[in-house]
Formats: sequence, C-alpha cells, structure tokens
Amino acid sequence: MAKARHDEHPRKSKRDKIVVRRATFNDMDALVALNRAAYPTLAEDGVVWNRRNLESHLRTFPEGQGLVEVNGRIVASCSSLVVSLGRNPYRDHTWSGITDGGMFYNHDPYGDTLYGADVNVHPDYRGRGLAQKLYDFRRELCKHLNLRRIVLGGRLFSYHEYAERMSAEEYARKVEAGEYKDPVLSFQLKQGFTLKKVMPQYLADPLSRNFATFLEWLNPDYVARLRKPRAIRVSTVQYQMRKVTSFEGFAQHIRYFVDVAKEYDSDFVLFPELLTAQLMSYLKTKTPLEAIRKLTTLTPKVDELFDRLAREFQICIIGGTHPIKSGKFIENVATLYLPDGTKHRQPKIHITPNERRAWGIEGGSTLKVFDTPKARVGILVCYDSEFPEASRYLTDNGAEVIFVPFCTDDRQAYLRVRYCCQARAVENQVYVVMSGTVGNLPDVENMDIQYAQSCVLSPSDFEFARDGILAEAMPNIETVITTDLDFEALQEAINSGSVRQRRDRRPDLFRFTASLPDGE
Repeated sequence: MAKARHDEHPRKSKRDKIVVRRATFNDMDALVALNRAAYPTLAEDGVVWNRRNLESHLRTFPEGQGLVEVNGRIVASCSSLVVSLGRNPYRDHTWSGITDGGMFYNHDPYGDTLYGADVNVHPDYRGRGLAQKLYDFRRELCKHLNLRRIVLGGRLFSYHEYAERMSAEEYARKVEAGEYKDPVLSFQLKQGFTLKKVMPQYLADPLSRNFATFLEWLNPDYVARLRKPRAIRVSTVQYQMRKVTSFEGFAQHIRYFVDVAKEYDSDFVLFPELLTAQLMSYLKTKTPLEAIRKLTTLTPKVDELFDRLAREFQICIIGGTHPIKSGKFIENVATLYLPDGTKHRQPKIHITPNERRAWGIEGGSTLKVFDTPKARVGILVCYDSEFPEASRYLTDNGAEVIFVPFCTDDRQAYLRVRYCCQARAVENQVYVVMSGTVGNLPDVENMDIQYAQSCVLSPSDFEFARDGILAEAMPNIETVITTDLDFEALQEAINSGSVRQRRDRRPDLFRFTASLPDGE
C-alpha cells in the first residue's frame, strides 16, 4: 500500500470539529474502509472487520460500538462486548474465541467484563488523542453499565524487533518498567490498565508474533451485585389433536397448557405445527383447499387468543403454526407472542409436496432472529429443520435457541425431523426445542393421524446431558415437558468444548452466503 506524502495528511487545527458517538448502520462502509486502513498488515491476512461483522456488533450490543468523527469524517472507532470469563477471570483466550469469530454472538448482558475487541485510528489522524477519546468512551460505558472491569487483549506492536533476544513476557515487563516504549502497550498502561500476563496464539499478528497482553482496568465506581446464571426455562407441548365444536373449545385447551407451563415458571412455551388445523373439524367445507382458506379467516381470533394469554400469564408463546394469507398466497406461519403484546411472524420456508398439493401452501422468504427479554431465538417449522443452511443462518445471526414446531404422520417422518434437529444442535452448538402433534382428526382430510415424541436437544458435550437430550416426552401421549437451558454452559462449549464446530469451520474452503431480503 502506497504511503501518502506528508503534505497530504490533514493537519490538526484548533477549529477541528471532533464528535464522539455510537456507530450506526449508516456508518458501515466508512468503518470497513477505516479498519483496513488502520491495520494493513492484518488486512492482508483477512483479520479485519467486514460489513457482516460490524452489522452483527450493532445488532448484538449497539452501546459498545463507538467512533470519532473529525470534521464529519469517521477516522477512529472501537468495538466492545460484555463477557464473563467464568471461574478463571484471567484465563488465556484467543481473539477469535472471546469475540465468537468476530461476530459477538457470545455477548453476555449478564457478564461483569467489558471486553475491548478493537480500537483503530486512521494513520493520517494518529497522535491527535483520538484513541484517548475512545478509551474514555469505554470507561464511561463500563461505569454506566456498572461492570466490574474492562479487559483488553493488546498488541505487542514492536515485539518483532526484540523477538530473537527475549520472550514476549520479558519484553512486556520491560515496557511496563519503562525500559522500552511500545506504541500500543505504553499507551494502554498510561490509560490506567494493569498488565496481568502475556497470552500466546491470540491472533495472527506478525508484528506481535501472535502474542497479546492481558490488560485490566478496574471500575472504581463498581457496586457488587448478585449475578444470576443466565438461563431460561422452556416448556414444549405434545398436543393431542381432537375434534372441537367451537373456537371457544379450542381456546380452552390452549389456555390449560399455557397455565401448566406458567405453573412450572417457564419463560417460553412451544406449541406444534398446524395447531389450528383441529378447527377444521367444525368448519363445514368440502375439500382440504376450501378448509385451509376458511381457516385463514380465523387469524384475528387466533392472534387475539395467544396475545391475551401471553399478557395474562406473562410468558412468551410460540403458538404453533397457522395458515395466513400473504397476498394471493397462503403461508404456514409460526407466530411468537411476547408478554408486552409484541408479535413476530416466521413463515415456513420449505414446503412439502403434500402441503402444496392438498392445501396450496407456498413457502415464505424471510428468516429472522427475534430478540426477547430472555434470549435470542429463531423458529424453523418442521421441514425447515432438514435444511442445514437455515439453522446455520439463524445461529450465525445470534440465535441461542431454535424452536421447531412440527407435524408428522408416522415414525419415519418424525425421525427425519428428529435426526436433523439433533444434527442442527451439534453442528451449530445451539439448543433446539421440538413440539409435535399426536392423536387423530378422522373428519379432517389430510390430518388423519399424527406421530410425535417432543423433546429438547442440546449439543453433545460434557456441559450437557449425556446423550444431548435435555428432556423427552413419551411417544404419542399428550403431555408437557419442561427443562432449563443454561446459556453459560452453551457458551463454555462454544469457547472451550471438546470440539468447537463454530470455531473450526473452514471459510478458506467453504463459503456460506444468504440471499434473504435486506434486514432479514
């Protein structure tokens, strides 16, 4: 990269307008360019932020993403997340591990440590105190959030000049003692950070020989707080399809199961796919296509029922699926109802031949991760779970739990969904919750019989149940199963499990792309 001439550098002026603020989605292109300019050596190795990284940071923890503008130009920025380092607060880690591959999916709102993932200043604007402003930005954030400390993995910028003569630890201690000056470490020590140790293989950084310092700044205003383990409780309903004579009879059954879930103090309750199909047992129609169209007219009543129950019981409800008109098409849609009255739709993307043939259902084209007060969740409806790219997309965008409402008519159909859900839990290191229908609807064409064994699945590692099954219903019996999902155990597996599927992907060999609409 050619260097600019000295007279091309913007000169510092007392009239410069300097603004420190949070980053926004409108800043993405400028931030990507800034990162590459600030770290040309790392850019050559691909170890710099790209647009996908930065957008993930903003979705996950917008408060921690800061920048500096000089006369309207973005010339410096910082990226941060909140973490918990668990039982050993000074354990070795890697940059990729602590930032979840640069995506910040491991951001822990209940953590006690603000982790400084990156500070970069454009080469033309260095020496103007802009990094100081970003460190002040972080300190103010740390105090505002009442976090115990800030931790950094710092570069040993000049260590490559001394690597043949001394160890990285010895070099860092000499800088600490003032015998040497390192442009990064010396500055960080002046900011009040304490050098705890040197970590090997932190980041592919030739100047630092892949070493990094473990630096800590303690918040003098920190007030100790009782920290609850981050976990949720989920209930999944294995629901028996039965003939009903009215919507009110259907609503009575639904209310009973929501009440049961709340009695167990659950945060979420999941119902099966095509839950409302039993309403067709009292609708007078001649064909399945006519029945499904008539069922779509009940959408306002279905929404009102689940919205009311979510508010009354203060629980998040995934109300199975219900056919909803989308323009001239009908989609098989799952809806997430939150206690504050918010609702989120997730259409089934992949449609089986039978659904299309009997009911004329078409696949949706959106896939979202939903932020709830307790967790970031995604929904894959039945057949969607058999396509690994869908769950990969959800977990890449921060989903911690994937809910899978399903409806299968026999054991082999059920096992297709079950085996795939277990695979999705393992390969993405995510929890998967399944809910299916049992029983029969002899008077409803295309919904004659059902087979299910609902369950809650986890990755397969020491942090979880021996067989990766947290809870499991008996086959073909109406029931509710309830279990807890421990997100700290999940993060422990992601960061330091026996195998680390998220970490060990080979983007040099395999590229994952999505063509979903903007914002999905």
